[in-house]
Amino acid sequence: MKGAADNALGIYISVPFCRSKCTYCNFASGVYPAADHARYVERAIADLSGAGAWAAARGAELPRRVDTVYLGGGTPSLLAPELLARLFAAMHAEFDLDAEAEITVECAPGQLTAETLQTMAAAGVNRVSLGVQSFVDGEAHASGRLHNRATVETDLAQLRAAGIANLNVDLIAGLAGQTIASWEESLEALIDSCAAHASVYMLEIDEDSRLGREVLKGGSRYHAGLVPGDDAITRMYEQAIERLALSGLQQYEISNFARPGFESRHNLRYWQRRPYLGVGLDASSMLRCEPTFAAKEETRQGWGTRHGADCSMHRDGPDEMLRATTTDDLKAYLAGAEMVETTWLAPARQHEEAWFLGLRLNAGVNVAALEREFGRAMVEPAMEIVARLVSDGLLTFDGERVRLTARGRLISNDVFQEFLEPEVAAACHER
Repeated sequence: MKGAADNALGIYISVPFCRSKCTYCNFASGVYPAADHARYVERAIADLSGAGAWAAARGAELPRRVDTVYLGGGTPSLLAPELLARLFAAMHAEFDLDAEAEITVECAPGQLTAETLQTMAAAGVNRVSLGVQSFVDGEAHASGRLHNRATVETDLAQLRAAGIANLNVDLIAGLAGQTIASWEESLEALIDSCAAHASVYMLEIDEDSRLGREVLKGGSRYHAGLVPGDDAITRMYEQAIERLALSGLQQYEISNFARPGFESRHNLRYWQRRPYLGVGLDASSMLRCEPTFAAKEETRQGWGTRHGADCSMHRDGPDEMLRATTTDDLKAYLAGAEMVETTWLAPARQHEEAWFLGLRLNAGVNVAALEREFGRAMVEPAMEIVARLVSDGLLTFDGERVRLTARGRLISNDVFQEFLEPEVAAACHER
């Protein structure tokens, strides 16, 4: 929801470099020559410096104040310390980072050098997300991970010694060879780690990963035949919710669990539809349009648009939203490719997003707040959908908030599509 916090920005920087490509990965990342690292950072810095002009040319508001930063990937910690330092220096040159800003860096276990850790601490990094995926060594290795459980434990100790105590651990339910018993072993290790935050994802089977493609065609590479069935993965997910809650890690979003006060502030920004700027490969931005502005012709290299979206062409009021995405082609990005998609979202599309993003959160959707933002006439048809899904046992409504039930979380994508216009839902289903 919009509010006073909208005067702050979140910055996401994608760093697509990996030491090895995991079999299940469907992100725009890979193993690239180290020579590309410096060129990539140069381009990202250019985009940071050009973001203000790019936003102004489209009538979008780009707050200078920043309260969350997230370096994801890929493995951002693979960048040489001096390149990491340059990225942070560029952010400070263009934006005003809050003294208490949440600054997160994703790291792969066993790939965090003392020099990199020192650079991160000096740059104000106060949160690290470790892509563990499994504490069972055989499962981790079969999926392409290069670490073992002992490596993870060492990294956690080193991070805490460096003063970074806000730590997230990622796990995946459904890895090849995983069983209910081995999943319990990973959950126990996660709990024993005393991490303040955990992300638990159910394995995605799609055409965008090597493992997914192999499973879909019934092949055997990447141990595809050992991927657990849907029922087993569902049991693992439900087991995680129960076990983590007992350990003090309460679920606050479909895939995320935290101790009180340690929820990911940056990720909450996405689900609450607060402004963020995405820089780097396959990065997304969401900015609000300025209430009044004079459209400008000037843009800087790297932040042009092929689709020419401009909020000034669609003015209905101050609540308009601009979304943009960068290319997922590294060669094109390094060559200076423009934004490949820039889309203005009308209030009706924003209303749909408010439902499917808000329902991801255990807090759910505040109906009165939606009516204040979009008007009762727009919300009323959605409440008819809510009533039907409540009767189906997929949602609850207590008179104030609409929430997913435990069953609804298991088929959340199906629930979300109920709130989309038919043509939008059909396009999402095709993807």
